[in-house]
Amino acid sequence: MRVAILAIVAWAVLAASLAAKAAEPFSFIAIGDMPYGTPADYKPFERLIARINARKPAFTIHVGDIKSGSAKCSDAVFRKVHDYFMTFDAPLFYTPGDNEWTDCHRKKAGDYKPLERLAAIRAMFFAKPQSLGKRPLPYARQSDGGEHKLMVENARWSHQGVLFATVHVVGSNNGFGRKKKSNKEFKARDEANRDWIAQTFAQAQADGAAAVVLSLHANPLFELAGKVDALNIGFAKTLRELTKGAKAFGMPVLVIHGDFHTFMIDQPLWDEDGRQVQNLTRLKVFGASDVHGVEVTVDADYPGVFGYRPLIVKGNL
Repeated sequence: MRVAILAIVAWAVLAASLAAKAAEPFSFIAIGDMPYGTPADYKPFERLIARINARKPAFTIHVGDIKSGSAKCSDAVFRKVHDYFMTFDAPLFYTPGDNEWTDCHRKKAGDYKPLERLAAIRAMFFAKPQSLGKRPLPYARQSDGGEHKLMVENARWSHQGVLFATVHVVGSNNGFGRKKKSNKEFKARDEANRDWIAQTFAQAQADGAAAVVLSLHANPLFELAGKVDALNIGFAKTLRELTKGAKAFGMPVLVIHGDFHTFMIDQPLWDEDGRQVQNLTRLKVFGASDVHGVEVTVDADYPGVFGYRPLIVKGNL
């Protein structure tokens, strides 16, 4: 009888231990393409931040474009948004968009040198390997290992059994095709992004992650994946690596991006054989004049892992 009781106690302790290690459901917020850099755009962003803080998410992800393409690419504008990011109660993860640097050569944007603005963004927003917000969360960054020493903005972290990563892929054809200097930068960053995506899926496999979330700025033109003309665009390697990684991983993959300013959830990726990659879902966030967010619920015990709810701010309608 004593042996049986000890066995029952041991089983109960093991069960309690396994339950303690089980992933807990949580939520995070996805936003992007805001604020757009004029005084009139800041008040709606303040209302959204207040709404997000009231929801108490685990963290927020901003997918880039912290100003419009015609707003000045000045340090003052960057600092204004950085200060807003620091008012988020929970950690705020950010990946740059094209409006912050790639398109800063435009006269309306101040006729800046894009690569100089990229260096400024890296220095201001990515000085430490941790998120922004009132409660910064440390993360692994690509620059701290391997050959891609400049890529301080590519981050990776894990939360409740789900692996998250930001990937610096931007609009305006990912910075490809304008000048020789920009093409050189594009090539180095594109190779780094491909490596980061591959490493993220490899880590997810090794960790037994329930899902992967990749956040980037640009719409990588999913409809061109697997087509010959995709080889001529700045997103070709991104698309190929996403397709390869998602198919090999086999578990749910969520890709979050902005750039087009319209809320959408779909499964847009098809492989070279014309088959839909059914475990990959795309979330395109609100943006520009639609200053709202998307609340993503995450439950590793749920077959699809992710649920979605638009976080509408009444004062911003």
